Order: sequence, then C-alpha cells, then structure tokens
Amino acid sequence: MKKIKRHSKTKQEAQSDDISVEDRRLHESFRQKTWDETVTKDSWMVFKVMAEFVDGYEKMAKIGPCVSIFGSARLKEDDPYYKLAIEIAEKITDIGFGVITGGGPGIMEAGNRGARAGNGKSIGLNIDLPFEQHYNPYIDKGYNINFDYFFVRKVMFVKYSQGFIVMPGGFGTLDEVSEALTLIQTNKIARFPIVMVGTKFWSGLLDWFKDTLLENGLINASDLELFRVVDTADEAVAHIKAFYDKYSVSVNF
Repeated sequence: MKKIKRHSKTKQEAQSDDISVEDRRLHESFRQKTWDETVTKDSWMVFKVMAEFVDGYEKMAKIGPCVSIFGSARLKEDDPYYKLAIEIAEKITDIGFGVITGGGPGIMEAGNRGARAGNGKSIGLNIDLPFEQHYNPYIDKGYNINFDYFFVRKVMFVKYSQGFIVMPGGFGTLDEVSEALTLIQTNKIARFPIVMVGTKFWSGLLDWFKDTLLENGLINASDLELFRVVDTADEAVAHIKAFYDKYSVSVNF
C-alpha cells in the first residue's frame, strides 16, 4: 500500500495561520457581547485572579529576603550578560539573599542557575505565554509558580523582593523596572535598591530620561537617584549590601 506523503507547512503558510488566529481574536474582541456574557465572564475572572493571589501569597510567604533578577528571555548561554547574571546571582546568595526570576530561559535561567550554584533559594514566577516562555531547570522544587495574569505576577515580584537587578532586556524588562520606579516615586512602597546592569546598553534610555523627561519637567532630578547603573557583579551586589547595611530588611508592603 502506497504511503500518503504529508504536506509540511511552509514558513509563509505558518505565518498565515498565525495571522488568521490573530484576526479571529480581534473579531471576537470587537463582537458585541450581551450583558449576561460580560457579567458572567468578569465574575469568573475575579475568582481566577483571587486564586492566583492566594496561591502566590501562600507559596512566597516563607521564602525570606530575596532579590529579583530581570532580563531578556532571548539571551543565550554564551552571551556575556547571561554569564554576568550567573555571577551576580551567586554573589547575591553569598550575602544571604535568595533569587527570584521570571522562571523562563535567558537571563531568568542564568539568575536561577547562579542561585542554585550558590546554594541559595531559587524561585521562578512563570507566566503562560504563546512563545519564548518555558520554565528553566534551576528553580527549587515547589517554587516554580505559574501565573496567567501579568499584574498578579508583578505584585509578587514587588512584595517579596528586597532589591531588583535589571539586566538587558526588552519590553517585559522595561515594564518591570518602570513599575518599581513608579511605585517608589509615588511612595506606594518603601524605597529599595534598583540596579541596572550594563552602562552601554542602558545609556540611550538614561539619556532620554535626562534630555527629554527631566528637560521637560516630567520627572524630578531626584528621580534619577532611584536607581544605580553598574557594569560588574561586585558593583551590583555591593549596592544591595550597602543599602541593607544601612536599613533593615523587611517585606515591601
């Protein structure tokens, strides 16, 4: 009996399927929904959000002082920033902190890997995404926590972190550091150390802060003191340590 040869999709056909899925999602979002549909969906969403908060609080409540490490999921093992993130995480554990990451590949994996190498706590706050995100193998058993909602996940980062290490990254990394800076600037949470690693990488953003935001009176000069920019693991860890040599460690709210 002659085998039927299956037709494998070309890259163009796969992209076309993705576009079709996106089109269907957009059409569905713009479809006029009945009042009952809206109320039912929103009500069930409230319970789902509550469940994520409760699960996160229960699992994170006993982790002790931790520092979060953010950065791109796309950086590979041979990237200098990946290697630097491992070194930073390991040194963070040497001064008594655990490490929290987004739980995925790239810089997140490097952070958990460094924490594991330093025998410190290694926590991953994962998010369900259509691409990029899958959990890395360096997260402690019981501390690979999955989320559907970005905002719930961000609450966990801020509530249970005593500092942020911000490695090079894209929109997600910018979102996380902007959230922390906004909460500190508006006195919604107590100040904690934010360290941005990579002077060359962050220079364009920092110039925009100074030449556009500050120049137009959209931020204050003191807001530029809410973070520190460094290039080495020793500098990053020293800033965290100096802050907590001066102030006691506590949860953020």
